[in-house]
Amino acid sequence: MLSNSYVMPTYARAEIEFVSGDNATLIDANGRDYIDFTSGIGVVSIGHGDNVLARTLADQAKKIIHISNLYYIEPQERAAKKIVEASGYDMKCFFGNSGAEANEGAIKIARKYGEVDGEPKRYKIITLKHSFHGRTITTVKATGQEAMHNYFGPFPDGFVYADSIDDIADLVDDHTVGVMIELIQGEGGVQPIDKKKVQELATFLKSKDVLLMVDEVQTGVYRTGEFTASQVYDIDPDIITLAKGLGGGVPIGVVMSAKKDVLGFGDHGSTFGGNYLSSTAAMTVVDFLNHYKESGALDEMIIAFSEKLEQMQKTHSDLFNEAVGFGLMRGLRMNDGEVLTKLINLARENGVMVLRAGRNTLRFLPPLTITKDEMNEGFKRLEKAIASL
Repeated sequence: MLSNSYVMPTYARAEIEFVSGDNATLIDANGRDYIDFTSGIGVVSIGHGDNVLARTLADQAKKIIHISNLYYIEPQERAAKKIVEASGYDMKCFFGNSGAEANEGAIKIARKYGEVDGEPKRYKIITLKHSFHGRTITTVKATGQEAMHNYFGPFPDGFVYADSIDDIADLVDDHTVGVMIELIQGEGGVQPIDKKKVQELATFLKSKDVLLMVDEVQTGVYRTGEFTASQVYDIDPDIITLAKGLGGGVPIGVVMSAKKDVLGFGDHGSTFGGNYLSSTAAMTVVDFLNHYKESGALDEMIIAFSEKLEQMQKTHSDLFNEAVGFGLMRGLRMNDGEVLTKLINLARENGVMVLRAGRNTLRFLPPLTITKDEMNEGFKRLEKAIASL
């Protein structure tokens, strides 16, 4: 393993080098196996080392990996069709390379939608405190966590933060063009927003012609049981962003919009976005997960994983006060945030990988294809970690 002599120290990395994987199991350079309850922070949706995805990408790479968006890209069009059809919404797609880029695209659509005769008549976008929308200058400012705003100002104007969904309506004024929310705040602690309140907000925003923008970078692509969490909440957003699980590990981001023609020629672009390789990956992943969902296997796993989490919470109520989230975006809320750090490290030492969310939540984002054997082994190892606290 090389030192960090050539890579900027922006991550507190564990001293582990993974060399191979099989679904929810990873193997390190020493031959040790780990059960992966993180899927690369919600990215490896169909597991590590999937043969179908690997073959499809290899076949595409032998032909064309990249040209540019100056030419027609057939798999990009097919990927967009599959994404739109899986979502059930009447939208069009723009492809980028990440969740932050997808959210940047969403902000640009909203800002242009708010213009009248070239003037920014409506430009404000309301987001929630404890939200997370990306690492670019604009999406950092859209993020409602004050700690994220250190060092990098001055920022673009026009972002307003609501303490909770209950406060959003009072913040809407004549200059408001959009509201951007995560239906489950991932980095904010695996915190779902109340379904009825979201539906009431959607109705209110529609009456004011204010865009409902749903950041589904983490919740999308069946992570919550349906293709989008917006479907679970039974709402009709104006804009949805996707990334993470869409490429199965290949970088890709998508902004979908019901305002199909707001962005025109020259308004936005991406050199790499939606190229042959990434859009082929997206097609493969969406096809696979569509069938996985239709077979009932996804719902079966969600039920089994939920039962395991609830059992663990009840068994260790001294550590965990509640199980949170839904689908396979889950968490155990801990009574002590300092113990959380110790538990994550002990879990890794015992061969199971878990994540932190917010100040006190143990986060679980397993591959959607995790098997029951892998799940059971992972929880068995987590029990050992708890026993050694």
